[in-house]
Amino acid sequence: MALERLPGFRDFYPEPLPHTDVWSADARQFIFAQWRTVARRYGFREYDGPPLEPLELFTTKSGDEIVGQLYNFTDKGERKVSLRPEMTPTLARMVAAHERNYKKPIKWFAIPQLFRYERQQKGRLREHFQFNADLIGETDPAADAELIALLIDTLRSFGLTEQDFVIRLSSRNAWQDFYKNGKRKSESETAEYEFFQAIDKLVRTPKEESEKKLSALGFSLAEVNQFIESGKPTAELESILQNLAARGLRNFVKIDYHVIRGLAYYTGVVFEAFDAKGEFRAIAGGGRYDNLVKLISGGKVNLPALGFGMGDVVLLELLKSRGLLPKFDVHADVFVLIEDENLRADSLKLVQDLRAAGYTVEYSLTPAKSDKQFKRAQELNVGFTAKLDSDAYVRIRNMKTRAEVVAGFSDVVNHLK
Repeated sequence: MALERLPGFRDFYPEPLPHTDVWSADARQFIFAQWRTVARRYGFREYDGPPLEPLELFTTKSGDEIVGQLYNFTDKGERKVSLRPEMTPTLARMVAAHERNYKKPIKWFAIPQLFRYERQQKGRLREHFQFNADLIGETDPAADAELIALLIDTLRSFGLTEQDFVIRLSSRNAWQDFYKNGKRKSESETAEYEFFQAIDKLVRTPKEESEKKLSALGFSLAEVNQFIESGKPTAELESILQNLAARGLRNFVKIDYHVIRGLAYYTGVVFEAFDAKGEFRAIAGGGRYDNLVKLISGGKVNLPALGFGMGDVVLLELLKSRGLLPKFDVHADVFVLIEDENLRADSLKLVQDLRAAGYTVEYSLTPAKSDKQFKRAQELNVGFTAKLDSDAYVRIRNMKTRAEVVAGFSDVVNHLK
């Protein structure tokens, strides 16, 4: 019986893809390259951590209920461990351990592979790669604006425009003020948590059910909807909007108080990126989590922080739908033809010299007829063929113009340039 990959996981093949059920390694590398390029342009430095962490790292951040979503087990050292479902707890642990060695604010990014044991659905698998960008050690809203600008420019780097996506901007602080100023019937933290749960699920819950839950807490669905629809930015959000407007990025952002995100995690400004047509899940999401470093460090280090994550699965679907993925052709710069086996050793020296000069070079590993070698050169879409006429001269052919030139062995690189 043939072995198959696990459900929810992916095989990545080089283009051209052999089947529709596999993923493009070339597209993945293209996305990673864009993520890295834009992050570095913003002054973010790359970090990484282990894919296997103590289980406690994730339960400390998200509670024991997260265990049902994890790939967790007890290792041979009797340690309770888990494959990472997210990167931020690892980042908080790393920053808490060595933050004194870095100037503030800390601006870091990573591209981890993450694992969650949960039901597969469109845009969500049991593993994915994610672009994480975080800014640590700054409370001013300018930091939030900087991070949102990075998110916008990252999406723009793929050719997406304001017709393709929107950043929905919200604030936990705005909801906190709404709750405190409302007619709530209870002062308990449980009631406050229930209120935010109801708000978080507003879009996915029948109106009658939301009305019932909110009414029990002293609110009406009408006043909640009025607050959302007004979209009036707080001073904090207005500062961010003005910052983005100064960069020419204001049209990418709108206030949307439907966005509330992780209840036990985010502490201030929150945001999500959605495709403008509403065809896909959120492209990215993030916000401010000022308490996490303190929580993970057991109170020893207290640093404000904010960040976002952007998964590769939804992004790839969006880029495909908009026709924004480049064509990933098989390509080599030079094919060295070896028609005289007496010149194979000298030809191998030429191959090695050209590769050392930075060219992608192919050749026939074993003796082959001239027409077969030339056909392979065409299949690889090479720019040039090179063939030794003797141990001192090389015949170079431009495959586009068909022009040929004979050059000295040591002068081949100059002719290719």
